[in-house]
Amino acid sequence: MTAARTPAAAYADYLDHLAEADESGAIGVAVDLLDAGVPAERVLLDLVAPAQEDVGERWARNEWSVAQEHAATHVSERVVAALAGRTRAAPTRGRIVVACMDGEWHALPPRLVAEVLRLRGWRVTFLGASVPAAHLVSYLHRHDAHAVALACAVPVRLPQAHRMVEACRLADVPVLVGGRGFGADGRWADRLGMLWAPDAPAAADLVADARALSRLLLARLDHLADDEYAALVARRAELVDGALADLRERVPATRAYDRARLDATVSDLGHILDFLAAALYVDDGSLFTEFVRWLVTVLTSRGVPAAALAATLEHYGGVLREFPRAAGFLDGGRALLASAAEPVGR
Repeated sequence: MTAARTPAAAYADYLDHLAEADESGAIGVAVDLLDAGVPAERVLLDLVAPAQEDVGERWARNEWSVAQEHAATHVSERVVAALAGRTRAAPTRGRIVVACMDGEWHALPPRLVAEVLRLRGWRVTFLGASVPAAHLVSYLHRHDAHAVALACAVPVRLPQAHRMVEACRLADVPVLVGGRGFGADGRWADRLGMLWAPDAPAAADLVADARALSRLLLARLDHLADDEYAALVARRAELVDGALADLRERVPATRAYDRARLDATVSDLGHILDFLAAALYVDDGSLFTEFVRWLVTVLTSRGVPAAALAATLEHYGGVLREFPRAAGFLDGGRALLASAAEPVGR
């Protein structure tokens, strides 16, 4: 059987290997593409990257377990390492430090960015997942860096991202950011005054453009003066406890949850508040409604009725009625759930 000569032709085979956690088979597919003359950058961006997105979507739809998702991600990381070992690129440009935001554990996307930068001649230092801001700044003080590229996959890390970028700027190192955590169009990076790249090639172009990289953007956060964000964060534990008690009253079946399902429920109640807080930080209700749309898909695929989520949003809305922005965002989430529940053609 002739090996596929394009990433598109090899995609289904590669995804099958990820599904089986078949490291050797997945590496073989990628290496065959290299041997067929496909540039390593295209293998990374047209095969590995979209397959990883597919892995995440399969987990969200409850088609794959957490264990399967972790195994597939590990295999993809090994594929990236194998490609790096077969594509030597002598550094001819300065050092770029690539890292995940503090608390951000999705390390494969920034690893792909790091590899693309390496292939384009940069000396790349990849610091991996969840790098504390103080440790990153300390590293920058010891090693001369042309720029820092920071990744954030989940919007709840936006407040930490803002503080981390400011810390890098104080160290006098240009910073660019990327990842889904900043919005599909980078809108939240713009609100926080950050240089944003939508993908690895765009990041490579940006770090090579001295004028663009040195451009100073200003954060627009005057809305934080109302203290809604700070107050919500301070009351998180109390709000989660109250929501759990309310949910047990409204949805009696939750009283019979075993420990694992109870822990998952408490985690979900906290995530709702975390995304609400992030929406307050950037003053954008679409951040919260996008999360609600995703969460209802995840929950219903696992047998949790959307009504339970609607009840929780209603509870939080009542408790937080003295927070106008938060209450408005919660109303937007409830409206989304209501429209999704309406019969087709109504």
